[in-house]
Amino acid sequence: MSLETIGIIHPGAMGISVAATALRSGHQVCYASEGRSDTTRARAAEQNLHDLGSMPALCVECSIIMSVCPPYAAEDVAGQVISQGFKGLYLDANAISPQKAERIGKLLSEAGISFVDGGIIGGPAWTPGETWLYLSGKEAIRIADCFSAGPLEVSLIGDEIGKASALKMCYAAYSKGTTALLTTILAAAEASGVRAELSAQWERDGPGFSEQAEGRARRVTAKAWRFAGEMDEIASTFESAGLPGGFHAAAGEVYRRLADFKGMEEFPELEAVLAATLKP
Repeated sequence: MSLETIGIIHPGAMGISVAATALRSGHQVCYASEGRSDTTRARAAEQNLHDLGSMPALCVECSIIMSVCPPYAAEDVAGQVISQGFKGLYLDANAISPQKAERIGKLLSEAGISFVDGGIIGGPAWTPGETWLYLSGKEAIRIADCFSAGPLEVSLIGDEIGKASALKMCYAAYSKGTTALLTTILAAAEASGVRAELSAQWERDGPGFSEQAEGRARRVTAKAWRFAGEMDEIASTFESAGLPGGFHAAAGEVYRRLADFKGMEEFPELEAVLAATLKP
């Protein structure tokens, strides 16, 4: 295994854990502080990421660029890397549709950049066996070698661009889609004056389910702003497969209504979550 110089765009809560695994595996990991928040800079400093200052410097110095950003920014980030003349290996590990992954891969390939499609399932990777990075593409093994020491787990699922993204979309369609559905059900019950009765019936069906549903609605608020775009990507994935995408398009709207909870240090009370869900 050869050691790589890896550029992380951008070291947010998930990206910094990806960077930490690459560092633990013996690679040099860099980022560009230009335009980043104080929180991001502090996070990067805590994990000893090397600051190259700017995107142009990152693209010159790094042999691998890894994109870990919100879904809406994935194509723009790839375009920035292309514009800087990068010629190494690029990993997109974002929650995007396989069609978008294929589109990004085509643009990168035309610019002489090798591409690997990635999909992360799980939260930030600090504990072994909890977070998986699925990879597809002809150079996927080279990306996998960047994480040989864990705790981020890696699984290669073929050479075809789009497979890793498709798996991520199908997994999140259930895990995050059902949370949006539960939140909407609770809001509808609240608006109809039957939330207490619904909770009682859920408890008859399965003890603890009502508390679990309410907890999921409260916990999702911190990341709702990010999940909205992910639901749009899932809707696109379903529609491209000849399936209705309306459910996840609606889930995206639910998460947009909860976006103002971003940055809260404590989970809001359920009543506040339901009020936000009911507000157009």
